Amino acid sequence: MQIKVNRTNSANAAVEATISPALLQKKEEKMLASAASTMKVDGFRKGKVPTHLVKARFGKKIKEDAQTDALRELYSKALEALDVKAELVVGEPSFTKFEEKEGGLELVMKLSFRPTVNVEGYKECVPEYKAPKVTKKEISERLEKTLALVADLKTVEEKRAVKSGDFVVIDFEGFIDDVAFEGGKAENYTLEIGSHSFIPGFEDGIIGMKAGKSKDIEVTFPENYGKQELAGKLSVFKVTLKEIKVKDVPETPSEEMIKRLLPGVENPTLETLEEQIETEIRNEKLAKLFNEEVKPKFVETILEKIALDLPENIVDQEIDLQMRSVFGKLSEDEIKEYSSNPEKIKEKREEFRNDAEKSVKLTFIVDELARAEGINVSDQEVLQMIYFEAMQQGANPKEYLEFYEKQGVLPAIKMSIIEEKLFNKLFTKGK
Repeated sequence: MQIKVNRTNSANAAVEATISPALLQKKEEKMLASAASTMKVDGFRKGKVPTHLVKARFGKKIKEDAQTDALRELYSKALEALDVKAELVVGEPSFTKFEEKEGGLELVMKLSFRPTVNVEGYKECVPEYKAPKVTKKEISERLEKTLALVADLKTVEEKRAVKSGDFVVIDFEGFIDDVAFEGGKAENYTLEIGSHSFIPGFEDGIIGMKAGKSKDIEVTFPENYGKQELAGKLSVFKVTLKEIKVKDVPETPSEEMIKRLLPGVENPTLETLEEQIETEIRNEKLAKLFNEEVKPKFVETILEKIALDLPENIVDQEIDLQMRSVFGKLSEDEIKEYSSNPEKIKEKREEFRNDAEKSVKLTFIVDELARAEGINVSDQEVLQMIYFEAMQQGANPKEYLEFYEKQGVLPAIKMSIIEEKLFNKLFTKGK
């Protein structure tokens, strides 16, 4: 085996190699002998199967295995020649040349390595910003909404029409082609108008009704409705409005309401609740400020400040992701057009190169900054985040996790959590 290594830069290398026919033949013969010693074939005792018979049946597979074994050997020798540890290799080796010649192989293998990232002076890249203020009006409005979450309902005594935000007590029954359908009937049902918990059009149809009145509301079930027998069907709901209710939000919350809103807090007071609300609003404003202004400025500055060699294999993987996203939205004719035109594919890939390089560069910078700032994210934190996301979507957490595992995006999710923690720490230091 002849090899020649060329270190392109600190993050990439090309390995030119010639694997002789004799080496591959030797490996094949060894594999044939091993297979013959264990193979069971009718008419032959175990271990006595002729190698020519093994080769006739499994020659192609053994040839491939011999090449794979030779490539593993080449990989080890290349790292040794480059004086690089295996754990520093990133991405999969790729081949710009792979030719079979007279029973041997001539190839060029590309390897990429984790780049050295010098983040000295990174704190200077954090832009100045004014901490957001929280007004008394904002606290008061949020307090009212918060109290409404635990407030009781009271009946509206005045004879007025239903409006958005009201709670109504109704009897209803649904019909399709004048036939009542299963699950379409309820009595004394409490519904919040504007909650969009019923099929589109139902809640809008109740707006304007008065207590004691009845009405037919015509709606169409969505095409993707859960019950197939109802999906896309035109239906009529006979509705009787019995009561209109609203949240009974007191001007001054009771001690019991405050305790329900501040579980686990010892001797909670209205002042404690208002302080928590102020903190929540401030954090929301900070998150918006960080995402829309501070983070983009920091990223732009840090990318300009820090120079590093990018692993070409990882950049290519990032471009592949973008290409898959694009091709997933193309029509069959458009895909055929690309398939028959390699140059067009190449041009399309180059359109994504700049963004891909920025993304890869930022990933390695964030990774190094996280180390510098002592930011760590455990696998348990990733699972916890996926669990809560699934619960919010009303999905099965186990199925949610399996989906992400199949997509191979768990490392990306972990990196996003690291990034969020890192930026929050960097941007709030000294504030």
